[in-house]
Order: sequence, then C-alpha cells, then structure tokens
Amino acid sequence: MRAPSSTVARARRLRRAMSLPEAILWRELRRRTLAGFSFRRQHPVGPFVLDFYCPEARLALEVDGAAHDRPDRAAQDEYRTAWLAERGIRVLRLPARDVLRGDDAEHVLPTIEAACAEPPPPPPSAVPLPRSAGEDPARGCAPACGGDGGREADD
Repeated sequence: MRAPSSTVARARRLRRAMSLPEAILWRELRRRTLAGFSFRRQHPVGPFVLDFYCPEARLALEVDGAAHDRPDRAAQDEYRTAWLAERGIRVLRLPARDVLRGDDAEHVLPTIEAACAEPPPPPPSAVPLPRSAGEDPARGCAPACGGDGGREADD
C-alpha cells in the first residue's frame, strides 16, 4: 500500500529518533527469532507510520507510552486501528512499560509470536462487498441507478 511522500519522510525521521521502548523492541525483532517472521520499523501505510510491521502476518505492532492513556488519544488510536483493519492489517498494542520491564523485550516476544502465527485476514480485494438492500444481482446495480447496471435501455 502506497503512502504519501510526507508520510514516508516522517517515517524516515522517526527511524532516527526511536523511543527507548521502540529501540529495545527493535533490537529483539531484527534478530528474527520469531519463527522466521520479519519486521520493518517505522513503516508508512497510508497516512500513518506504524511502529513495526510484519508483512507476512499483516500485523502492526504499536508501542504505546503514557500519552496513549489520554481519552483524546484513545479515540485517535481506535480510528487508526479501524482504518488499518479495513485494509486487512491487524494491530497489536504493547504498553511501553511491558517492553521496558527487565533488560530486554524478551517477555513480550511470545505474545508477538502468537499474534504472528494467527492466520492473517484476507486482503481487502478478496473480501466480497455486501449487497445493498434491494440490489438486483441480475442487473448489476441497485434500483437507485435504474437497475440496468449502468447500461442504456433498449428503446
């Protein structure tokens, strides 16, 4: 999925300025010890930059610090999660305090590995669109468009 050039530029900046929990988790993820799953850091997707992304599992990892506990931020996180889900990307949120517990992020790795092992959602193009009420499948569209599938009627 393409991202705007401004999002790509922001991702590059964020790679150079990772938070301590992100840096610790990245050190563990880049060792590729999670059953062969690989991750990208600060990966741009649409208007968002994901902390970490596993393309094989279509899984985003988000390391959430204290700022994510604020009500306004929770609403933004819900919107982002829904936007990503519409595009077939699951989100696993990891509290920064869990990543920081101990000398490394090893205790969160089993949670990440289990999430990677779950079958990824189908790509959005493989999910059939729901039919609207009253749509005539034989004609190819709903009555609102005249029910002719956009074709001119034979007079």
